[in-house]
Amino acid sequence: MTRSQTRPQQINQPYRHTSQNNTVVLFGEVLADIFPDRTVLGGAPFNVARHLKAFGQNPVLITRLGDDALREEVFRVMSQNGMETLGIQCNKTHPTGRVQVHIEKGSHRFEILSEQAYDYIHPAVVRMTTLSANPVLVYFGTLAQRHPVSERALKTLLRSTDAAKFLDINLRTPWYDEKTILQSLQFANIVKLNNEELDLLAKMFELPGGDSQSQVQELMKRYDIEQVMVTCGEAGAWHISQNGKKVEACAKKSIANLVDTVGAGDGFAAVCMLGSLQRWPMDKTLERANAFAAAICEIRGAVPDHKDFYEPFTEKWNL
Repeated sequence: MTRSQTRPQQINQPYRHTSQNNTVVLFGEVLADIFPDRTVLGGAPFNVARHLKAFGQNPVLITRLGDDALREEVFRVMSQNGMETLGIQCNKTHPTGRVQVHIEKGSHRFEILSEQAYDYIHPAVVRMTTLSANPVLVYFGTLAQRHPVSERALKTLLRSTDAAKFLDINLRTPWYDEKTILQSLQFANIVKLNNEELDLLAKMFELPGGDSQSQVQELMKRYDIEQVMVTCGEAGAWHISQNGKKVEACAKKSIANLVDTVGAGDGFAAVCMLGSLQRWPMDKTLERANAFAAAICEIRGAVPDHKDFYEPFTEKWNL
């Protein structure tokens, strides 16, 4: 029996779940971007979890926070949004994740600090959380694998459930290497990446073929990946399933009031997972993910300040 035969169906086919199970476990970093004048909470797993909750799903975030004021802020935001805190661990030795934002000559430089609490997520606690949550889907990336402790915790999580595994690669220099990416691909059912990350993987793994589709199909074949989604900014996104079928969705319109692109990929990922839980067809999922990501680009930061931001989407999508 192949590895893919042991796993549930993905994305454009319904997962092996009941309509009542909308629990998604998200593993990894919670970060605070420290600007000179403000602090903004973020981190891809945290952003995606907040979107999923706003769309009526049940995200369970697994991370580790320090014994500091930022931890209290994370708990406040989660409580305010009705989010589950089952998977939150606390660490008295290391601080809650921080990204130092340096403003230089009118531009920003982001410094992701090392030795943060999310580098020390406890494996045994992760296993208990996963068994308790009984997720239908698991979301993970690469940044939280930079330290051996959290890397081991993630492996424990992935081996503790037969839920589908959604890898959002999210490469952040210098916090990734070939080994981390390789291990992540070997665990993943579904991979989401952008076209720049695809180019990097094509070089790293010497993927043959002169076009992106051939490279993605080779990647899927090598690592038994069932589906891949590639985002292309304003050009939209495309998806390939294991049978070779390609679905494309162009962005419906240009972004009229671009503020920044922070968190657009997280918004896209959240709607893709929402689409699988709601059993939307792939073309509709990509179209809606593009639309939501574009809307995120019209606000400051990765997550809206007010819940009414989501209302046009929840109404239109009948959530």
